[in-house]
Amino acid sequence: MRRVEVLHIYHTNDVHSHFEHWPRIHQLVTERRKWHEQEGDEFFLFDIGDHMDRWHPLSDGTRGKGNCGLLNESGYDAVTIGNNEGITLSYDELDSLYDSRQFKVLVANLYREDGSRPDWAVPYETYITKSGTRIGVIGLTINYVHFYDLLGWKATDPFEELKHCLKMLKDQTDIIILLSHLGINEDERIASSFPEIDLILGGHTHHILHEGKLVNNCLLGAAGKHGLYTGHAILEVDPSTKQIISKKALLYDMNKWDPAENEQAETETLYRSGKELLQRPVAYLKEPLAAKHFEDSPLVTLLCETLLEWTGADCAFLNAGLLLDGLQKGEVTDFDLLSICPHPINPCTVELNGAELKEVLLQTLDEKWPHMQIKGLGFRGTVMGIFTYQGIRFSPLASSGAEIHIGNEPLDMKRTYTLGIPDMYTFGRFFPAIFRSETKRFFVPEFLRDLLKQKLMQLYK
Repeated sequence: MRRVEVLHIYHTNDVHSHFEHWPRIHQLVTERRKWHEQEGDEFFLFDIGDHMDRWHPLSDGTRGKGNCGLLNESGYDAVTIGNNEGITLSYDELDSLYDSRQFKVLVANLYREDGSRPDWAVPYETYITKSGTRIGVIGLTINYVHFYDLLGWKATDPFEELKHCLKMLKDQTDIIILLSHLGINEDERIASSFPEIDLILGGHTHHILHEGKLVNNCLLGAAGKHGLYTGHAILEVDPSTKQIISKKALLYDMNKWDPAENEQAETETLYRSGKELLQRPVAYLKEPLAAKHFEDSPLVTLLCETLLEWTGADCAFLNAGLLLDGLQKGEVTDFDLLSICPHPINPCTVELNGAELKEVLLQTLDEKWPHMQIKGLGFRGTVMGIFTYQGIRFSPLASSGAEIHIGNEPLDMKRTYTLGIPDMYTFGRFFPAIFRSETKRFFVPEFLRDLLKQKLMQLYK
């Protein structure tokens, strides 16, 4: 009787450049690879996207190439991309991100504008084990169509691409694994709709599946975010029939894992290396520029002024919590700007009629905002802070519905206005009128800190 074939599949997702536990993850997967190969078992290692996040100086300074190097060092077999790789880099930066890769990049639903696939990506890869079991691995990423269009890429429907990949892999594989940066709801939908898929390793929504989840006999695995967990799926296969006998999923809590040797020194080196790359001078300040969350401050005002100028809007507002700190007297560097404004948030405009604009502006006066804690939507700070306005003036009784001026004129209820905002307001449901608006314009690939950088270079050469 032949020995059961065992496939050990390790996976990470949504690390977001949180490298605090990366040495532990590296040590875990490196040791496990040796163990399993010594036992004659199969070992695979996959990342499910958003490994990179430009809040970290190494990721920002190398435009993600530092992350690619870490994946190489840990011996990843394949990765798919997340939205942080896909839409927080310029076209050329993404196109060169994986130049030094030693792994496959699997993404079936991303194309160049002419319909060709990028040179660095393939829709799927087939692996053949020592026993001859054929494993098809497909990659899909969230299709933020509009943003990819603006950047010069073409993102397509992941379900249609999945159907095509499954058709191509039919009769050519015994096991199918999906690397899905689509989120838990879509993963469950796929598992219900495509019984030929055996294992879905997911990400994007930062969900944690401690023992996996079976949906329609498809096993779902996911490891949360920020490298807090490393995932491990185990498939037992009958080597004669190539049928899966059993499947299970585990998560290893990296907080409870033994620290790697020189762990703190390694993470500090990664940070310091990025910081050194970002020591490019931007401006020289003769006086500090303060940024405060709960009262008006000059640097927040300057950022709002710049947002208005950049977008060419009629008026603009933003929340003070977007700036984590002010700038000190003396030389200002790219690292300083990253430190105080780490968010992958782009400038945006939205068209609203006067009644809608009034609704939004009165909502900004609500006392709930300044201390509201926000997570996600690209925001890398803590609290919203007060709102700062440009081209907008409230009368003393505006909160009770009295007069609001846009520019030098009273707000006209029937007029259409262009409002400049951080794009995070369009994703969350903070302001229903903004969320509903069908006329939004996103300015990419510039982040808010890029706008601030240009303004500082103009004013403080």
